[in-house]
Amino acid sequence: MRDAAVLVVSCVILCLLLSLSHAARQGQDIRCGACRALVDEMEWAISQIDPKKMIQTGSFRINPDGSQSIREVPLARSEGNLLELMESVCERMEDYAERRESSTTRKSYIRIKPRDGGAMDLSEAMLDSRVTAGLKFACETIVEQHEDEIIEFFAHETENVKDKLCSKRTDLCDHALKIPHDEL
Repeated sequence: MRDAAVLVVSCVILCLLLSLSHAARQGQDIRCGACRALVDEMEWAISQIDPKKMIQTGSFRINPDGSQSIREVPLARSEGNLLELMESVCERMEDYAERRESSTTRKSYIRIKPRDGGAMDLSEAMLDSRVTAGLKFACETIVEQHEDEIIEFFAHETENVKDKLCSKRTDLCDHALKIPHDEL
């Protein structure tokens, strides 16, 4: 009788650990997907701004030698523009749906609304308002917690921002290096 009780308790503990591990992985998948979608949306929004447009930044005070510390930077990658883009980027998480990898059961997130008005293949997408709400919440949390890192990366980095920001800098994606770059 005692052996049966120990066996039952052991099974319950094992089941709890497995479910906690599964829930933690699901939470990581959605945070990683939100970070990668955020980067994709920010890169697209930056690309829509004329690269020739410049903005003056720096101090407009006169230095003791009579000069000013003003410099011109591209508008698209200016701190003010990046802050403005970040205010609305999480709203676009509604344009994404979940896709489950059959081989790993990991979740990834794909864009389901085309930016150019063309048709998209939605055969692998699982449309669920709870998923988009979760993505939006995760995106808002990432923006709130990592605002400075996001601005720093988009102001200076142009190569592999998804991997650098989502995996290396914020540790939101431990498996992101295994995801092809066209997936989120």
